Parts: sequence; C-alpha cells; structure tokens
Amino acid sequence: MFSTLQDKLHRDRSDRVLTLPQPTAPALAVTSFFEYLVVVSLGKKRGQGTYEPQITYQFPKLANMERSQREEEEKSLKAILLFCFPEGVNWAPLTEYPSETFSFVLTEVDGSRRNGYCRRLLPHGKGARAPEVYCIISRVACFGLFSKIFDEVEKRRQISMAMIYPFMQSLREAPFPAPGNTVQIKSFIPESGTEIISLTRPLDSWLEHVDFRTLFRCLTDEEVLKVFASTVLERRIIFMAEELSTLSQVLHAVAALLYPFTWQHTFISIVPSVLIDVVMAPTPYLLGVQRNKLDDVIDQSDVCVCVCVLCLIGDESTILPEKLQEELLQALCCRRDNSTSEELNKVVSEAFLSFFVKTVGHFSSHVKRSSGRQPGVFQKKSFCKASEHKASQHFVKRFIQTQMFDIFIQEVERRPTQEGFFHKKIAEYQESKKKEKAK
Repeated sequence: MFSTLQDKLHRDRSDRVLTLPQPTAPALAVTSFFEYLVVVSLGKKRGQGTYEPQITYQFPKLANMERSQREEEEKSLKAILLFCFPEGVNWAPLTEYPSETFSFVLTEVDGSRRNGYCRRLLPHGKGARAPEVYCIISRVACFGLFSKIFDEVEKRRQISMAMIYPFMQSLREAPFPAPGNTVQIKSFIPESGTEIISLTRPLDSWLEHVDFRTLFRCLTDEEVLKVFASTVLERRIIFMAEELSTLSQVLHAVAALLYPFTWQHTFISIVPSVLIDVVMAPTPYLLGVQRNKLDDVIDQSDVCVCVCVLCLIGDESTILPEKLQEELLQALCCRRDNSTSEELNKVVSEAFLSFFVKTVGHFSSHVKRSSGRQPGVFQKKSFCKASEHKASQHFVKRFIQTQMFDIFIQEVERRPTQEGFFHKKIAEYQESKKKEKAK
C-alpha cells in the first residue's frame, strides 16, 4: 500500500516517518524545550534551473551525538528537508516574502511522535533571494510557545547567524516548565544589552498545540461539526489551503476536538509534493494538502476534502445525535469575536468535551473488575444499552468500533483509578443529573 510512497522518501530503507503509525505510545517525560534546531536553505542544483533544500546550520551538531543516535537523526533530517519545503523544487528568487510559521509531526515506528516547528522567511539582504526555514524538533507539543521562540530567533538572525547560538543554548539549558508555569531566559543582544524572555506554558496541556481561531475562520460552526463527525468515525479527511500555517493550525485544532480521545492513524499536517500518493491510502488519515494539488485528490470520491466549500461524503449531519448537535452549536455561539486564544480554546474545548461526557461518560460503570490484579473487562453490550437516548445509542455503537475508543478503553481496563480533566467533568455531570432527579 505504501511501497511507492516509502520508496520516494526512504531509498535507504528508513521507514520512520510516514509508515502507518501504531497506536500512539505513552508520552515520554519532557525535560527540555527542544532536541535540535536546523536552518534549511534552498541551493541551486548545478547545471539545472531548480532548487533543492539543504541544511546550512544545525544546533547542536550531529557530531556531538552518540553514533546510533546520529544515524537515526540523519534519516530524520532527510524527511525534515521535505517538510520545510513541501512545494518541491520549483522556486524563484524573491524580493518580498511574508514570514509564516507552521508545523509537522514525525511519527516513530513505535507510535511516539516528535513535533517539527518551522518559521519560513526571507533572509536579511538586498536583491532577489530564496527563502530559508528555521526548524526546531521537539517532543513538546506547544505551537504558541515555539512561535514566540521563533520571534526571538528571527530577531537575532537579522543581526547575525552567530547571535542564534547563545539564545538557543540558554533555551536548551532551561528546565521545561510545568503547565501554567513560566521560565525566564536571559539573552544578550548588541546595542540592546541583556534581555529577559518569559516563556509560559499553557495550563491545559492538551491544548498546548492548538489555536482554534484559524479553524473557525476557515469553516462555519456547522461545517466544523461535519468535520468533527467524520473525524470521530475515523474517515479519510484532507484539508486544503494555500498557506502552510493554515494547514498545520487547522489539522491540529481538529485533532484537539477529539479530547480525551487521540487520533491513532496517519496524521500529516503538510503533505510534501513528492508524497502526494498518500491520498490513495485506503486507511483513515488526516492530511493537509496545498490547494494547488487539488486535482491530485479531488477524484477520491470517498474522501472528505475540506476547502473553502466542504466536499464531504453527505451523511455527516446524521452521525451525531441531533439534540447534541444543537447543544454544540449553542455552546459555540457563546464565543466572542474579540476573545483571546485562551478564551476561545476554553469555549470550544469544553463544548466538545461535554459531547463525549454525555455520550460515553458512563464507561467506568461498565468495566467489570475481579478482586485480583487482572485488568478489567469492558462490557460493550450493556454500555451501549445504557445510553440516555436512542439516538445516542446509534452513535455509540459506531463510535466504540473506532481505534481511538479501543485504545482509550484498554487504558481504562488497565487502571482501576481514573483521574484527569475528563473524569472530573464526568463526575460534575453525574452530580448535576442526581440533583435534577432529586428535584
């Protein structure tokens, strides 16, 4: 299925990036902001009129890594080059180019993921020149935080490439803050002196990589619900836009709507041109494709293609229970046009979290546990029958067949004590239902 795709990227049999991921591995403990920074520039091919991306700067150097780690990272770097310039080799020197920030995900064979954050800009200078990309590889999923880091990197790049090193070294040595906490980085800039840069980690860890503004700027509330319905059933979904930043922000926002569940299938926020064959995969995926590739994907009749006007399969309005659809739309109407990113994230995330609380929040009552240390056993049939409404039963029967629910319930079976924000919201909802019955 992926042989053509993998041959293009992995001539040396490295299959680390775009193989179909296994269920997402448990997150590794993060102790530092990033693993490394690379600068990717466009170099003209000798004797040809086309360009190819090449790494012109890296911190820390691969030479400072252990041999096995260095070999693995060399394989990753080949993929990073493609993601930094996914449009391909057809570039021409430019005199103006608005900088943009975007991201991608590197999926390891074991299902663990690393994030690639990119800032593409026109380097300081005169005359026509090719843009370059600053790319940070990190285990941390926090788009807003790295966007601010890139602002500091870009400011130093305008002075000198040498000014980037001390800042990134200070950042690398700084401890990664806990949710809601702030770390301060000291950095010296000529003529400005020592600056103190404050970097704050969002309080809600599952929203660290998310800004819902772009999603709701591109789609109406009703369209977002249709996309959510398709995503919940793990369909093949392609998002299309001109800007790389729009693609990456929209895809991460859609994935965040699934909390507390996690998308378990292929996730490529920006598909490089040479890997466009991935749209033919028969398995579920979330893909971001630039609009000039529309002809390559529009003939996939059973794919949800999301552009300015949605091209969906047609049954999306019937997937979610009608009453809960109305409640979702009412909740989304509570957001204000001038709300901050944090305020918008709160309104949107709580609306969709409430949907899962009401449809599947009774799961813990249907996990049969023995007196020993054996994992519990989920009782599917009784769980479905216990849904509050018949419409919810129909949705639940379909949802429990997804891989995201299966992975979630396996974790529940293993752990008798459940904690976290989702479980807190379930307890609050169940308490409110008790009070209603008492009245």
